[in-house]
Amino acid sequence: MKKIVPMTVNGRAREDAISGNILLVDYLRETIGLTGAKKGCDGGECGACTVLVNGKPRLSCITLAVSCEASDVETIEGQVRNGRISSLQRAFHEKLGSQCGYCTPGMIMAAEALLRKNPKPTEEEIRLGLSGNLCRCTGYVKIIEAVQTAAGESA
Repeated sequence: MKKIVPMTVNGRAREDAISGNILLVDYLRETIGLTGAKKGCDGGECGACTVLVNGKPRLSCITLAVSCEASDVETIEGQVRNGRISSLQRAFHEKLGSQCGYCTPGMIMAAEALLRKNPKPTEEEIRLGLSGNLCRCTGYVKIIEAVQTAAGESA
């Protein structure tokens, strides 16, 4: 059984017929074609699928798409403004905050939520804000430096 679900994705209003059992990550990737949110663990443990729903980080691999009815969903693709990457994306690039890149979209979305809530977080607050996101390649040092750099730019 499908339901017409209105939501805003990256600033664009949408209404799609969505099955009640489709996960948000699958809706984003397969219906809309936004492949930034990654399927990592399929169990809400790694954070690679992190998106923002109404400004708060949400694990899209354990969120039903229909539960986002009338919500504002933001993905990594939506962080680009006027063809320019965000200061957080730029900081990840410049500070070498990613290696293989698989976890990077989820890391950036979790960091984006943190910086919106707390524009000048301490290292401990950054670590806590990213604690739901796993990276198998780095030691997190460059990731934390990237978030600190982006926070400094928002002064």
